[in-house]
Order: sequence, then C-alpha cells, then structure tokens
Amino acid sequence: MLLVIVEHDNGELVEAAKEALTFGRVLAEKMDDDLEAALIGSDDAGLVAAAGEFGADTVHTCTHDLLRDYGPDAHGAVIAQMIEELKPAAVLACGSDRGNEFMAQAAARLAVPFVANCVDVTPGESWSMTRVQWGGSLLEDLALDAEVPLLTCGLHAVAAEVGGAGDGDAESFDADLDDSVTITMVKDRVVLEAGVTLPTAPVVCGGGRGVGSADGFAPLEELAALLNGRVGCSRAVTNNGWRPHSDQVGQTGTRIAPEIYIASGISGAIQHWVGAMASKHILAINTDREANMVTKADWAVIGDLHEVIPAIIEEVKARRG
Repeated sequence: MLLVIVEHDNGELVEAAKEALTFGRVLAEKMDDDLEAALIGSDDAGLVAAAGEFGADTVHTCTHDLLRDYGPDAHGAVIAQMIEELKPAAVLACGSDRGNEFMAQAAARLAVPFVANCVDVTPGESWSMTRVQWGGSLLEDLALDAEVPLLTCGLHAVAAEVGGAGDGDAESFDADLDDSVTITMVKDRVVLEAGVTLPTAPVVCGGGRGVGSADGFAPLEELAALLNGRVGCSRAVTNNGWRPHSDQVGQTGTRIAPEIYIASGISGAIQHWVGAMASKHILAINTDREANMVTKADWAVIGDLHEVIPAIIEEVKARRG
C-alpha cells in the first residue's frame, strides 16, 4: 500500500494534505495498490472522514501525550515506526515546509533516501521521477532504488480534488515516544493575522515596481478587500521597503495558487514567475506589452495601472449594487 502522511491544523485537513492525497490516488493506481493515510496527533472523526473523501481506504491514527502539537522530531519518529510496522510500499507527503521537514526526519531515522518536491513519479523496480529544484525554475529527472521510497509531491503541483472510493476507516497506531522527540515542538500559538493568507487566497492582487511607492498599493488593498483576496508584491517592492517580505511572491518568497492573480506593474522575472506560475488564471496590467508577465498571462490590459485598477474597483462596486 501507499501511505500518505496528512497534515492537519486545528481540526481541519490543510490544503497540502488534500494535494498529497490527490497526488497519491494517481500514484496508487500506477502501483496497482491501496491508498492509506496516516494522521499524527489526532484521531478526530471529522479528519478521518475528510481523508476518506480524498481517497484513503484506511486512516492510521496516532495519539500520544507528546503529540499535543506539531513537532518535526516527534512526527518523524512516528512515521519511522509506521514504516517498520505497517510495511508500506512507499510513503508520500506534500512538499510543504512541514511535509519536507518531517519526511526528512523519518528518512534520517531510518537511514534511507528521501526525494522532495516531485511532480511526476513512475513506480517500478527502480522508481523514476521528476522533481522541481531551485524554487521551481529547474526540473530534475532521477531514479531511486530504495526498499521503501520516501517522497513528497511539490506544493501546488496538483489541484486538490475529492475522489476515490475511500471510506476513511480508522485504525489506531501506538507509537513508542520519549521526551527526546520534544526538542523542537510548537509550545504556543499567536494569531498574527485573521482571514485568508497569501498562499491560500483565491485572489491575489500583486504589485511591482510600476506601482511607484508604498502609498500606491492603497488601490490594490481596496481591490483585494472587495474580492476577498490578498495583496502580493515582487522582490523589487520589498527591496524598496514598500511592502514586507511576507507579501513577496517568488522563488525567495511565497508560492501562490489563486483562482486569479492580478499582476499590476510586474515585469515577471523568472524568480517572480516561479512563485506565481501555479495560478489558475493571470491578468496582467502593464504599459509594456512585451513584459514577460504579459506574454504569459491569460489576459492582459496594456495601460496605466493607476487608471486601470480604480476602474476595476468602480466596476466591481457597480455590479454589487
């Protein structure tokens, strides 16, 4: 069987877990094997059912006094013990920050190889796969010979889709853990912001050097608020101190996958494109019709963003009455 490690947070299956299960369904079909899931730190019935909706036939739940919150050492130890006891043919997670972290922990404990951020996997006597490197600007083909391949799929490499015949039957797994696994552990949580976040926003209104100043982002903030979205920016903007690094989209910033990315005054350098290329649709607003972002966009408006964005805002308001 293929074992998928699913991430969760505050009783909800996170988007990365849904992507891992979606990717896993395709891989399990190639393997002609069952798809099962592992839920670490919770046995919540709602989470079990959600994993089942995305194709897991069985969900192995592991609870323990030392699994009160996320810790890479603890998760890695549980995964290593699951591999030794459950004997999966392969183990998969999503290549989020946490996914790559706890899978690396498990691999280190078992002294086995681990391949991160795969976008295509073909099982066999020698597994072949393609993975993203350098933030997505490079694709690497490789072969893996391992008794139990440990993999993560690239974040946003697939769109999460409900499917499969899984019913999410739960089976309890007992892990043997000691205090050494708590060396790194979430001890407290502070909510820094409410609402949608940049990586999960359905709409992102991005601004580049063409916005002109920090004050120039006010219309983008207004448009994002109207569309229940978030404001993003290019590296040039953060370099100029107009926006914080947390708003930066790109290879050294955040990878986004909104339904639509409205890119205003952004040239579309490869480093920025790496962070934006998973967007379902792109609307580029730029005075340069040859700009990289314009040529890659689904739609483009060749014009001054300081005129176009206010016009869009007024149209949205008018249509909402």
